[in-house]
Amino acid sequence: MDLRFKDELALMPDLRHRLRQLRWFRATFRASAREVSATYGLRFEIDETKLTRAFLDWVEIMEAQKRFAQVDRADFIVFAAGLVLRELIRQEPARLVSGLDSLNKDAANPEALEIVRFWPEGFLYTNYCVSAIAAIYEQEFGRMPTIDKCADDLRTWWSYRENVTEMPAYAVAFLDRFLGTEPNWIAPDRAQARQAMQQALGASRRSALPQL
Repeated sequence: MDLRFKDELALMPDLRHRLRQLRWFRATFRASAREVSATYGLRFEIDETKLTRAFLDWVEIMEAQKRFAQVDRADFIVFAAGLVLRELIRQEPARLVSGLDSLNKDAANPEALEIVRFWPEGFLYTNYCVSAIAAIYEQEFGRMPTIDKCADDLRTWWSYRENVTEMPAYAVAFLDRFLGTEPNWIAPDRAQARQAMQQALGASRRSALPQL
């Protein structure tokens, strides 16, 4: 991962709520694409219609499950970002125009460069979502989320790309894996099926039981 865009996002007050507005979502995604382009020497073309459709579909799906934000807010932030990632991969609003033949080899570690070379659009989508999570965590909890070493493992990205091509919902599970949490591979895009949500709901039920 390359989280330098996180610092720019973290400067925006109330980022979690702003990203639920179309104009901020579009503006931050385009800014992320410019950051990745400038860092690695790439050029992307952004389809605004597809980007808008990804946002609207994401909002519809997220709104139907937003009650789970009250169960475990930190986990729901990751889950919501996973749904964004799913829609970005499904709608494909970004298309690499040029730059793979002349990647900036001084821009990052070799692992990141290999991932960018392998799947530039997927790197852009994933890096945007992880940067957003990191910035929101910094604002809301005063800490960074854990980034697992598999996030820089090209072999994991091979599996990631292959699986989400067949089933975009797996993007949620792979994002969880990149953040060091246990994915739900059966129903990755259902908040209630998440391990953290199940644990929080179980704890809530136990606390509601009468004391003997």
